[in-house]
Order: sequence, then C-alpha cells, then structure tokens
Amino acid sequence: MSQMVHDSIADQITDDTGLNTRRKLTQEFWFFLFRMAVVINGLALFIIVGYMVYYGLPAISWDFLTGLPTEGGLAGGILPCIMGTFYLSMGSMLLALPMGVASAIYLHEYARPGLFMRIVRLAINNLAGVPSVVFGLFGMAFFVASRDLGGLGMGVSIAAGSLTLAVLILPVIIGTSEEALRSVPDTYREASLGLGATKWQTIVRVVLPAALPGVLTGSILSISRAAGETAAIMFTAAASYNPRLAGSIFDEVMALPYQIYSLSVSSTDPERTLPLQYGTSLVLITLVLGMNLIAIVLRSKLRKRLTK
Repeated sequence: MSQMVHDSIADQITDDTGLNTRRKLTQEFWFFLFRMAVVINGLALFIIVGYMVYYGLPAISWDFLTGLPTEGGLAGGILPCIMGTFYLSMGSMLLALPMGVASAIYLHEYARPGLFMRIVRLAINNLAGVPSVVFGLFGMAFFVASRDLGGLGMGVSIAAGSLTLAVLILPVIIGTSEEALRSVPDTYREASLGLGATKWQTIVRVVLPAALPGVLTGSILSISRAAGETAAIMFTAAASYNPRLAGSIFDEVMALPYQIYSLSVSSTDPERTLPLQYGTSLVLITLVLGMNLIAIVLRSKLRKRLTK
C-alpha cells in the first residue's frame, strides 16, 4: 500500500515538473516574440530617423531655418513653414484640450450608463478612425466656405485650420482623458466626499490632479497627429507659397507637412528639391519630438509631485 502511494506521489511530481517545464517554455517563447517586436520597432524608428538625418542634415543651415522661401517655395528658407506648423498645432490644442477633458469628465463622472452613452462612445471611437482627408473636406465646407454656401466664411486661414485639427484630435483626447479618469481609484472620491467636499470640488481638487499625467499622454498623441497632418490643412489653412509670416489668425500659412508635399509634386526638377524635402522632413520630426519631449517632462514632473 505504501509503495502504491509512493509511486502515485512520484508520478504527480513528474507531471507537475513536466507542466512547469512546458509553462516556462511557453513563457520564454512569448517573451522572445515580445522582445523581437520591440527590437523591430526600434530598428524601424532608427532606420527612418537615420535616413532623414543622413540626407536632410546637409540641407540644414541657419539661413534655411530662419529665411523666407523664394522661387514659389522651391528654394530659400522654411521659417514660415515652421511658424505655421506651430500656430496650427498650438491653436488646435488650445481648442481641443479643454473641450476634450470637459467631455471626458461629463462622460465618466456625471453621465448615467445607458443606450445613449453607448452610442456616444461608439461615435467617439469611430471618429478617431476617420481618415484625415474627411475632416479636411468637412473643415472646407463648414469653416472655410462662405456663408452663402452654408459655412462660417473664415476662408483659408489659421483659424479654420486650427478648428479642423481640433475636431480631428478631439476623439483621441476624449478617449485618453476618460481612461485617465477611470484609472483614478474610487477610494479617492469616497474619501473626499466623506470629508464634506462637493462632487465638483472632488473632481477639480482630487480626481483631475491624479488623472493629469494620463491626460497629458493624450495631449502628446494629439500634438504628434496635429503637427504631421497634411490632408486636413490642405483644404483649410495651408498655402503652397506665402513668403511672409502670418499677421492674424485669418491669414493662410505655410506648413511643414504641406511644404513636403508641395516640393515632391510641384517641382519640375526633383533632384534639386530633394535635399529640401529631406531637410524639411528632418525639421518636422525634430519639431514633433521637441513638443512631445516638453509634454513628457511636464507629465513626469507632475507624476513625481503626486507620488510624494
């Protein structure tokens, strides 16, 4: 009898050992796939950035960065393009960020679950996947077109482009802000309400500061998309050639993405404009990375302050 028990225990130990071995092999296999995915993504980013630096760096100079374009935008500097991209990105963020955060607060903190809220969230998710050219056509019809045609009559301008980009990035901000609010533990809210604070005071003084790093993550993604859009501003804000800086929000501007497009399709001498295309692309990448870096540093400082 004792021998049978001993053999049963030994078999069980053998089975457990084999099961653990299979689990470890499966775990190592999936970890290997994850590491390979990270390596492939890193290599792709390194190759793209390295390619832009190799071909674009010779075109970078002080005159190129601070000068005005000449010959219909096919030569000269790109200062109006840099400033135009900055104006459009910051303008869209100033419009979309408060509205997106306010919408996320209502959806998560005040709205009652139901069919209507499910439809609203479905619409937001669908808007996040709509091609940017559709937003560009919407902006042209609603913001740019004259009032006789049913639009607001802004014309091709910074205001129309910023509003169009704000509509484009709004779903991303709403989604990421709502996820950030959802990640705040309910105990924070319960403790604040238990101390006598109103719901609004709880949201402003407790929930929002805790969710702010996540909200900034959404703003980082939004800035990257707004700064790199071509189709959306092609119909609403961008000018192929405008050798001066904008004087008001109702002026049309040159922008880095549209300048790259113009150089690639408008020139009759592609070999001449190729260095300018690479140089403009390098400046755009640097500008986007710089804005992202500022947002990441702010998010890191806020997160450290909250964890103290």
